[in-house]
Amino acid sequence: MQPPKGADAPNAEPRPHASETAGNTAGNTADGTSGSAPEQAARPAAPAAPDGPDAPHGPDAPEHEREGHLSGSTLATVENGLTDRVSGDEPLLPARVHRPSDLLRLLVGILAIVVLFTIAVFAQNTTTGLEDDISKGTAQAPDLLIKMAGLVSSIAVLLVPVAFAIERLVKRDGLRIADGVLAAVLAHGVTLATDLWVSGSAPATIQDALTQPQPGDGLTDPVHGYLAPVIAYMTAVGMARRPRWRVVLWVVLLLDAFAMLVGGYTTPFSIILTVLIGWTVAYGTLYAVGSPNVRPTGQHLMAGLRHVGFHPVAAMRAEDAPDNADQNDRGRRYLVTLEDGPPLDVTVVDREQQAQGFFYRVWRRLTLRGITQRRSIQSLRQALEQEALLAYAAIAAGANAPKLIATSELGPDAVMLVYEHIGGRSLDAMEDAEITDDLVRSAWRQVKALQSRRIAHRRLTGDAILVDRSGKAFVTDLRGGEIAAGDLVLRMDVAQLLTTLGLRVGAERSVAGALAVLGPDAVADSLPLLQPIALSRSTRAALRRIARERAQREREAVLEASQAAKHLRTDGSGTTGAGEGAAGSGDRKADRKSLRTEKQAEKRAIDDALDEAREEDLLTQIRREVLLIRPQAPVEPVRLERIKPRTLLTFIAGSIAAYFLISQVTQADFGTVVEEAEWGWVAAALGFSALSYVAAAMSLLGFVPERVPFGKTVLAQVAGSFVKIVAPAAVGGVALNTRFLQRSGVRPGLAVASVGASQLFGLGSHILLLALFGYLTGTEKTPDSLTPSRTVIAGLLTVAVLVLVVTAIPFLRKFVVTRVRSLFAGVVPRMLDVVQRPQKLLTGIGGMLLLTGLFVLCLDASIRAFSGPDVPQLSYASIAVVFLAGNALGSAAPTPGGMGAVEGALTLGLIAVGLPKEVAAPAVLLYRVMTLWLPVLPGWICFSHLTRKGEL
Repeated sequence: MQPPKGADAPNAEPRPHASETAGNTAGNTADGTSGSAPEQAARPAAPAAPDGPDAPHGPDAPEHEREGHLSGSTLATVENGLTDRVSGDEPLLPARVHRPSDLLRLLVGILAIVVLFTIAVFAQNTTTGLEDDISKGTAQAPDLLIKMAGLVSSIAVLLVPVAFAIERLVKRDGLRIADGVLAAVLAHGVTLATDLWVSGSAPATIQDALTQPQPGDGLTDPVHGYLAPVIAYMTAVGMARRPRWRVVLWVVLLLDAFAMLVGGYTTPFSIILTVLIGWTVAYGTLYAVGSPNVRPTGQHLMAGLRHVGFHPVAAMRAEDAPDNADQNDRGRRYLVTLEDGPPLDVTVVDREQQAQGFFYRVWRRLTLRGITQRRSIQSLRQALEQEALLAYAAIAAGANAPKLIATSELGPDAVMLVYEHIGGRSLDAMEDAEITDDLVRSAWRQVKALQSRRIAHRRLTGDAILVDRSGKAFVTDLRGGEIAAGDLVLRMDVAQLLTTLGLRVGAERSVAGALAVLGPDAVADSLPLLQPIALSRSTRAALRRIARERAQREREAVLEASQAAKHLRTDGSGTTGAGEGAAGSGDRKADRKSLRTEKQAEKRAIDDALDEAREEDLLTQIRREVLLIRPQAPVEPVRLERIKPRTLLTFIAGSIAAYFLISQVTQADFGTVVEEAEWGWVAAALGFSALSYVAAAMSLLGFVPERVPFGKTVLAQVAGSFVKIVAPAAVGGVALNTRFLQRSGVRPGLAVASVGASQLFGLGSHILLLALFGYLTGTEKTPDSLTPSRTVIAGLLTVAVLVLVVTAIPFLRKFVVTRVRSLFAGVVPRMLDVVQRPQKLLTGIGGMLLLTGLFVLCLDASIRAFSGPDVPQLSYASIAVVFLAGNALGSAAPTPGGMGAVEGALTLGLIAVGLPKEVAAPAVLLYRVMTLWLPVLPGWICFSHLTRKGEL
C-alpha cells in the first residue's frame, strides 16, 4: 500500500490530468496498481477537496474538466500539504448526451410555429387589427428616439454574442461556442428557406401577416435574417441560463423589436416567428449533436459525501439491469465504503435521468383515467423531497425499507440521497429455487404495512424487492410512490405484486402468500385491476415474451403431431399398397372410408397435442386461483384507458380525410353531376360489387383443403363488410375468416395457416399486378416503345432502397426476419398441402385475380357514371394502378375499412392520371358507397344469421 506523499516530498505527484485518469480501468488505483476492496478501504481519506460541490462542474465548468475525467477511476485531493488517492469505480460517461428536454423544446417550438401559421391563415382580421393597433400606438413616438433605439439595438445585437463568446473562451469552453455557431448557421438557412416560401408560394394571408409593404413593389423580410441566427446562437450556448446575460439579452431583443415595429420594417407575427425559429433551431441542434455532459461523476460524489460529514474511501457503481425499462429514471446507485463505519448506499439523481421516460409518463397521464400520476416534469428539489418523504413514511408505517440518513445537492444539476447499506440481492437477481414461501409472505407483509398507512409503491417489480442475508424482504425504489393514495392505486399495487411473484414462483404460490397476509377480500378486490395496462412496463414485456414462447410451443406441438400422423399414414398406405398389388384391385369405397378414418385420427392426434401444449396465461391463472377462494369476486376489468392509441390514430386520420374530402367535395357541383349521371353504369358498379363477394369466397376456399360449404363462405364474406366498419380492413377480415373456418370444422392452427396463406398469396399477387399495370401504364404514351415510365422506375428504386436499408440495419433486419419466420412456420406446410390439389390452387388463384378485376371494373363503372362526352376515358391499366395503390394504403391504415386513406389515395390517384377532380371526387364516393357503406346492412344480417347458427 502506497503511503500518502506530503507537499515537501521530492517526488510529490501533481493532480493527474483528465486525459490520464480517463484511461484507468474501474477498480484500479491511480498509480496503476490493482488493489482489492479491503486494501482500498484501508487507505486514509483526505479532507474535503476543493473540487467538491462548490467546484465548477456545472454549465460554467471548463469543457475539458467536465468531459475528460468522467471515467471516475481516481480522485486526487490536495489540502494542507497532503495528497491522497481515493479509488472509485464508474464506467466512462459519454462526453455528450442527447437530452430529452431539448427534444421536448424542439417539439414545442415546432408546434408553436404551426399554431402561428394557423392563426395567420384563419384569423386574418385579428392579425390586421393587431398591426393597426400597434401602428396607432407608436405613431406619436419621436423620430429621434426610434433612430437611436434602432442604432443601439443593431450594435448590441452583434456585440453581445461576441462578448459572451470571449467570456466562454476565457473559461476554456470553446466547444459550446462551436455549438452556437452551428445553430446560427442552420437558423440562417431556415430563415432563407422560410423567406423564399412566404414570398413565393405561401397563402396570401400568411404573406400579409408576416410582411409590410415598402415603397415601390417591395416587401419586408418575413423573417429577420440576422436576428434569428443571433437568437439561435445565444440559446445554444446557454446564455439564457445566466441571470446577467439573460437580462442583457432580453433588453436587446425588446429594443430591436420596438425599433423595427415603430419604423414599419416588420410585423408582430414576423418578430414572433423569428424568435421561434431561432429558439427551435437551437434546441434541434443541441439534441442532434448532443449537449456537453455535466452529470456528476464518482469524484463529485466523494466530495459531496465529505461535505455532509462522511469520510468515504471508495465508491463502487451498482449495475442496473440493462433491459429494465422501469429503471431509466431511478438514478445511479453507488456502494460507498467509509473510513470508519458500515458502508452506505447512495443514489444520485440528475436532470438527464429525471427526464428519462418523460413522453411515456405524459402518455400514461393522458390515456389513463382515475389514476394519480406523478408530475411528468419535476424539479430536482421536488424529486428529492418526494423520495425522502416516502422513505421516512415507509419506515414509520412499519415496513422494511432502507433508512435515509442524509441528502445533499451535487451542484446545480444533481442531488444525492444517502441510505444505510442493506447487504443482499434483489428478487430479480435470485434463482427461482431460492424464492421460498417465507420470502413470498415477507414481501406481502411489506405491502400490507405500506397500505396500512395508505402508501402506494407504484412499481413493485422484482428489482424493487431486496432480500438481505437473513431472508428478510425490503421494499426499495420508493421514488415513484404516493402517500394518501386512493383505493384504486393500492389495489394496483396488489395486482402488480401478484404478477411479479407469479412470474417467478407461479400463480398458486403467489396467490397463497397474498391470501395468508392480506386476506381473501383484499386479494379479490384487486382482480379488476389484474390487466396489462395496470402493470409496469417491464412486467408487460415479460408477459408478452411468455405469450410468444407459449404460442411457439403450441405451433411446434401441432406440427410434430401432424408430421407423426402423416408418417403413420404413409407407412400404413405403403403396407396396404403391397397387399393390394398381391391380391389385385380392392374396394374403392372401403379405401375412401379408410382414408376418412385416417384423417379423423390425424385430427384427433393434433387436437390432443394442442390440448396438452395449451397453457393459460399468467393473469388467467391468478384469477382462477383467487376465484377458488372467492367465487363471487368481481373479475370484470376496470376500464383504465381514457383513450386507446388506435382510437387516437383513427380520429387523426379521419379528421385529415374529412378535411381533404370536404375541400374536394365543396369544389364540385353535385347537383349538375347527379343530374347528368348515367344510372346504367351505377347499376353496373353495384353488380360488380356484389360479385366480388363470390370471388372473395373462392380466394379463401382455394387455400383450405378441407371441405367447407361454398354458400356459407359467401355469406361470411358479406358479413365481413359489416366487420370492416368496426375494425381496420386488414384485421377484421382475417379474424372473421379464421373464426368461420374454425366453426366449419377446420382446426385452429390450420385455420390460421389457411387464412395466412391466402393473405400471403394476395400480397404477392398485389405486388406483381401493381408492377405489371404500372409498367403497362408507362408504355401507353409511347406505344412503339416498351420503356416503362419514370414513376415506375422511381418506385422500383425506392423499394430497392428500402430493402437495402432493412437488410443493413440489424434491428430492422431482426424484426422482419422474426415476423417472416413466424409467418412461414405455419403457412408453408399449408401451401404444400394446397399445391398437391391443383383444383384448389386454381380456385384460389382464380378467385384472387377475379376479385381484383371486379373491384377495378366497379371503380371504372363509377368513373363512367359521371364522365361526360368531354371527359377523357382512362385505360384499365391506369385504373388498376390507382385501385391497387389505394387498396394497399387502406389495408395499412389503422382506421376501420381504411376510411380516409382509401378515399384520399383514390382521388389523388385519379387526378394524377388525368381525370378532372369534378369527376374524380363523386366517382370515388360512389365506389366507396358500393363497396363499403351499402353492404353494411346485408353484412349485419349475414353476421347475425351466421352467429345464431353457430357459424361465427
